[in-house]
This record gives sequence, C-alpha cells and structure tokens, in this order.
Amino acid sequence: MAFFLPDIEESGRVARAVVSVKQWAYPPAVETETFVEHSQPVPIIEIKDHALIDAPAISQMPELPRGCEVTSLTMLLQHAGISVDKMILAEKVKKNPETYKAEGGEIYFGDPNKGFVGNMYTFSEPGLGVYHVPIKELADQYLPGRIADLTGSELQEIKNHLSEGRPVWVITNIQFKKLPETAFQTWQTPDGEIKVTYKEHSVLLTGYDGQSIYFNDPLTGEKNKKAPIADFEESWVQMGRQAITYLPH
Repeated sequence: MAFFLPDIEESGRVARAVVSVKQWAYPPAVETETFVEHSQPVPIIEIKDHALIDAPAISQMPELPRGCEVTSLTMLLQHAGISVDKMILAEKVKKNPETYKAEGGEIYFGDPNKGFVGNMYTFSEPGLGVYHVPIKELADQYLPGRIADLTGSELQEIKNHLSEGRPVWVITNIQFKKLPETAFQTWQTPDGEIKVTYKEHSVLLTGYDGQSIYFNDPLTGEKNKKAPIADFEESWVQMGRQAITYLPH
C-alpha cells in the first residue's frame, strides 16, 4: 500500500485547461490561513498499489467519429448508474458556433473550452472536439452536485479516485504519450490564440498498477486497455490535466 497525505494549505491557484498546453489562467488567489491544532490528527488516505474498475466499454464508432469525449462521458455516467446513450449526450453537449476558415495563412475556428468545435458526426467536414468545461456542465445535468472537476490536479489525486472505485474521464491523445510540438497548430478564435492538435483524444481511466494505467478506449471500444503510466501522464499533462469524475452519495 501507498499513502497519500493531502495538503493542509491550498495555494489558491486555479488552473483552467485551455487548448494550448502552455496557456493557463491564474486568477488572483484568495488569501486564507489554515490553523491545525497539534492534537488534531492529519487525515491520511490509503492508496492501493493497484486498482481495476469494471466500467462499461462503449465504442464511439461508427456514429460519432469525433465523439470520444461524449462517449467516454457515457461510460462514466453509466458506471454511476445513469441510463444514458452516447447519441443523446452528443445531441445535448454544448456546441461552439464558430465555423472553420483559413485565410491569410491563419486558421480561424472555435475554442473547445466553449463547446464542441465543428462536426462530431463525420470527417468530411471540419471539426475537433470539446474540453472538460462543457463536458462537466453536461454531466452536472445527470448527477447534480456530484460531479468533481479534477482538472489541474496531480495524477496521485486521479489514482485516489480510481483506488476508491470511481473511473475518471480525461483528455489525452491517440498515442498516449507526449506529442512533439509539430503535432500542434495555432488557431485564431474569438477568445484569443490557442494551440490544438488533431491527435486529441478522450478516454475513461479504469485503473493502474506500478507500470501501467488502464482505460476504456472509445475509439476502439477496447476495455481496460493499458499504456505505460509515465508516458500517459505526460500526454495528460500536455493536454492541460483535464479530468472529471463523480462523487459518492
């Protein structure tokens, strides 16, 4: 067993995942002080050495070629006991209205933090995907008050939820390892310049051990697929540490 000692004092930093892996928003921290009496025991969370969750495995194909995010959310919600279909979530997820335009050497398109960008249903039209903010908003409709946005956290916190039997929705890439800078391109959006990669992908984390992390992959429909944990962590960090899960009753 390993043990995770939670921080007693929070820094106040709030990390907002954006399309660029280098763009983070740091709002002014609220100064607070935390006092812990010497006689008060500090809570210690026991983390298992390994965990593997039996979560539904659902393929995004053929109906949703770009629907990895809503399909992974479908798996998460179904594991929480919610009867929901990927096509319903695809219809309900917030959409970004911006259309694709290439002009003067620049690409103009939408921000995945604001809603799904482009066409989810076909590769014959431009599109990309959606990030954690609209996905959490959608999940909140099914589990109000029980969706936890883990974006910006360390992998240890993700493992804590997995250890307790709750799968975690994340953004990574289709190679499950850090991508070279050449895999990214710059877009101009109404909210500013961002970097994106067409290799962006979403999966549902289902477990871990000392060497690997396990996940249900909506692209292939494979259950408990595994990748080297160090490589996967780098890919997740590169995409902004985006993650959500649900909390127990």
